[in-house]
Amino acid sequence: MRALTCETLGAPETLRVLDAPDPVPGPGEVVIAVQAAGVNYPDALMVMGQYQVRPPLPFTPGAEAAGTIAALGEGVTGFHIGQRVVAFTGTGAFATHLLAPAAAVMPLPDVIDFEVAATLPLAYGTSMHALCDRGHLQAGETLLVLGAAGGVGLAAVMLGKALGARVIAGVSSPDKAKVALAHGADDVIDYASENLRDRLKVLTGGAGPDVIFDPVGDALAEPAFRSIAWGGRYLVVGFAGGEIPRLPWNLPLLKGASIVGVFWGEFARRDPAANARNMGRLAAWVADGTIEPLVSGRYPLDRGAEALRALLERRVTGKVVLVPS
Repeated sequence: MRALTCETLGAPETLRVLDAPDPVPGPGEVVIAVQAAGVNYPDALMVMGQYQVRPPLPFTPGAEAAGTIAALGEGVTGFHIGQRVVAFTGTGAFATHLLAPAAAVMPLPDVIDFEVAATLPLAYGTSMHALCDRGHLQAGETLLVLGAAGGVGLAAVMLGKALGARVIAGVSSPDKAKVALAHGADDVIDYASENLRDRLKVLTGGAGPDVIFDPVGDALAEPAFRSIAWGGRYLVVGFAGGEIPRLPWNLPLLKGASIVGVFWGEFARRDPAANARNMGRLAAWVADGTIEPLVSGRYPLDRGAEALRALLERRVTGKVVLVPS
C-alpha cells in the first residue's frame, strides 16, 4: 500500500508518501481499498500537533474514506469482499488501504458515488448532530451559519434547509456568497465588507437568529451572540478563525440563550445507535437529491499537502478529497 505519512509534527509540506505492507485485519476489523478520502480541517491540525488528539508518530492522517471491502477479520459479519462502504476512523484514510474497526464502517448505497460519500461522515455528521441533537432546530426557525461556504458550514446550510429553517449564510467573500446561495441559503452576509450585527438586525427584523452554527469562533463569536434571539442556541463547532472566543457571561443571561458544545466524534462513540440513525437519514437525503454535497477539488496522494494547505488558508469551498488511485 501507499500512504501519506506524518513522520514529524509540523507543516503539511513535511508529509511524504511512503510504501508499506498492506494491512491485515484482526478480529472485528476490515480492510478497505480506498477510492476517495475526505480532507478536513482537523486533519491539518493533527499534522501540526494542534489538535486535541495526538496519535503516536509516524501516522497516516485522514479521518474518513469511501471504498470497497478488501479483507475481513475474524468474527466480522454483515460485510462481504467487494462491498461498497464508507468509514470514519479518525486517522489512516490518506492511503490506498485503510484498516478500520467494523463498527466504524457503514454500507454505501450504489446511488452515492465514492467521492461524495467520503465527504459525509465528519462534516455532515457533525452538522446533523449539531442541528438536530444539540440545537433542536425546528422548521420555520432562523439559522445563522458562520463560515457557510466551508465544508462543515455548507453542510449546515443544506441540512438547515432540509429541516425547514430559514438559513442566513455568513461568508468572507463575494465568491463564497455565491456558493452559499447556490446551495440553498436564503440570505447572505459578507462579514468582510458588512457589519454582521447590523445586517442580522435588518434580515431578522430585530429578532435575531434562533440557532447560530459557529465553526469559526474568533472575532465573529461575540457580535453573533449579541444578535441571537431570545431563547436561542449557539452551537460551538470549532475555531477555524484561530482564537477561542471569550464571551462575557452576562450575554447568555440577558438573552435567555444557551451556549451548546458540539463534539460529533465523542457523540458517535458514546451513542453509535443514534449516530447511525442520523447517518441513515442523511444518506437518504443524499440518495434522493435533497442534499447535494459539493466536492470542489480532487487531489492525488502526492498532492495531499496542497489540499491541507488550501484548507488552512480558507481557499476551499465545500469539500475536497484525496483520490489514492
